[in-house]
Amino acid sequence: MTSFHNKDTDRLFQAILTLKSIEECDQFFDDICTIQEVLTIAQRLKTAELLKKGANYQEINRETGMSTTTISRVRRSLDYGSGGYDMVISRMEEKKE
Repeated sequence: MTSFHNKDTDRLFQAILTLKSIEECDQFFDDICTIQEVLTIAQRLKTAELLKKGANYQEINRETGMSTTTISRVRRSLDYGSGGYDMVISRMEEKKE
């Protein structure tokens, strides 16, 4: 388990799993996060997708505005993390098909 795993984070994840549409996600995340927090998370996911497609740091920086330090952190998560990015990206690609 991750270092932030506790009853409160379990409760948060349970709440997220109850959301049934983009609109519901928009409502929930609008209330629970700042706009910048949501945009940062979305930017990290996009960065992971671009890295998996073979984009280099400069291309990702141009497209997302993300710093090379954060791009590197996402790269480390892809290479040595718990597989969350890979799982979500794979499932999103399956839904496209």
